[in-house]
Amino acid sequence: MSEPAPPKPDTDEDGPTGQTPVTTGASAVVRALENAGVEAAFGVQGGAIMPVYDALYDSDIRHITMAHEQGAAHAADAFGVVRNEPGVCLATSGPGATNLVTGIADANMDSDGILALTGQVPSNMVGSDAFQETDTIGVTTPITKHNYFAADSDSVGDTVGEALALADEGRPGPTLVDLPKDVTLGETDREPGPAETPKTTTPQTEPDEAAVANAARAIEMAERPLLLLGGGVIKADATEEARAFAHEYGIPVVTTMPGIGSFPEDDDLCLSWAGMHGTGYANMAITHTDLLIAVGTRFDDRLTGGIDTFAPEAEVIHIDIDPAEISKNIHADYPVVGDAATALRQLSDEVAQKPDAREWREQCRTWKSEYPMDYATPEDEPLKPQFVVECLDEATSDRTIVTSGVGQHQMWAAQYWTFTEPQTWVSSHGLGTMGYGLPAAIGARLAAEDDQEVVCIDGDGSFLMTIQELSVAVREELDITVAVLNNEYIGMVRQWQDAFFEGRRMAAQYNWCPEFDKLAEAFGARGWRVDDYDEVADAIEEAIEYDGPSVIDFHIDPAENVYPMVPSGGANGKFALTEDQL
Repeated sequence: MSEPAPPKPDTDEDGPTGQTPVTTGASAVVRALENAGVEAAFGVQGGAIMPVYDALYDSDIRHITMAHEQGAAHAADAFGVVRNEPGVCLATSGPGATNLVTGIADANMDSDGILALTGQVPSNMVGSDAFQETDTIGVTTPITKHNYFAADSDSVGDTVGEALALADEGRPGPTLVDLPKDVTLGETDREPGPAETPKTTTPQTEPDEAAVANAARAIEMAERPLLLLGGGVIKADATEEARAFAHEYGIPVVTTMPGIGSFPEDDDLCLSWAGMHGTGYANMAITHTDLLIAVGTRFDDRLTGGIDTFAPEAEVIHIDIDPAEISKNIHADYPVVGDAATALRQLSDEVAQKPDAREWREQCRTWKSEYPMDYATPEDEPLKPQFVVECLDEATSDRTIVTSGVGQHQMWAAQYWTFTEPQTWVSSHGLGTMGYGLPAAIGARLAAEDDQEVVCIDGDGSFLMTIQELSVAVREELDITVAVLNNEYIGMVRQWQDAFFEGRRMAAQYNWCPEFDKLAEAFGARGWRVDDYDEVADAIEEAIEYDGPSVIDFHIDPAENVYPMVPSGGANGKFALTEDQL
């Protein structure tokens, strides 16, 4: 057995508790993180990043060693989503950096702020095909908000601080600093300054008054107004303003998938989320609204379906802090560039009279009754996944954080869990990254308050992609509950093959699947297998009460499909409720 590591010193004669003097580029990197209030970082050790890890030895920043660098990026991403601040991940050069790429791309698509720190070979060896060398800057330029190649030991601390600040400025996103080993090993006594964005970065937060006034006049005249709340509402910490605006003017609300939680789904005005697998009533509202008030959304194809058929009767108010999103996909009749919270407050002040939307609200309630999110539970068919999600929701508090992988289970989680709070739905949206759920649950658990529960709703395919991170949850004694909706398929692929490829199920079925409950026990977690309805409630109760990582392997109906469904590129109002309608 190896000797235990010596305890870290609590104090240093030359500096405050938890800090040692800056003596190298690596210690300047760590000091920059400390100055910015970073509490946790996720990563995997390696040769080129080792000087930074050595500097972390004397820091109060908690480092969580992940099983794989992709897991580190996802954990940092989820930590940032829950905290509404950038998460931090680290990796060594070469394969360490390239293993981060999926997580960085995921954060970029979802506008999640993360800072990636990657080791690099010494500066004089760059371009020589040295051991574990990769052009990390070139690889990540298309998927980062900005990246930096650290130039020298004296300035590297300020570079890291700038990258961290930039990740959170305006529209959030990932940044990366590539750290050559000679820069992190080099001597310096220069203390990095406060984390500041470049002087050239000045996002417009205050909307133009005339643009707000024009939008207000449109709202006053609307007969069928509809609020569409995207993920930008949550990132801008604008949920209170959005809720107040909807209630003040009696405007029904739909959300995007990233916007789930921005408006309480048990509110009478809420129509839940729209798009490919959104509710029928949300998609009907978008189809028939005459004024769509879109806040913090990029109008991606999974929301809009066919561009030509999206909100065909509506004028569009589009509020976004990123001017590049205005009219990129959907033409904005009333563009409003600015911070979402600020824009909603100004718009509320500017609207002089409520739109007369009584008949419209009644129509939305009618659609709710016509297209309910219900499902059958025949006794002669296997366990239905929707039932499992509803039982999990019922057994936990409204503040529970739900993470997910990607696939059918993600859709069922979003459809059948009633979300009422922001930053409680943590998933991969734009990139659609299978395997996101488990490492995200680890990051969310570290970011969450002690009395918040964390539940990962995963699929068997997604769970197998990052299952190694279960070792991290056990080692770190993290209280998370993983619910695997196991149909022994890559379920969404199978559903599409049945619907659009004449049932030719190529590479979609797992002919053999491990027993996840026993595998969990082998990792040191607790495991349960559930096959029947009468086993569900007890297993959930025991798993949630267990103080540590737990895995419930729910064997669900392999034939169950996700509906409603808008075929790719189709019209939102022509959603299918069965395969025959596709």
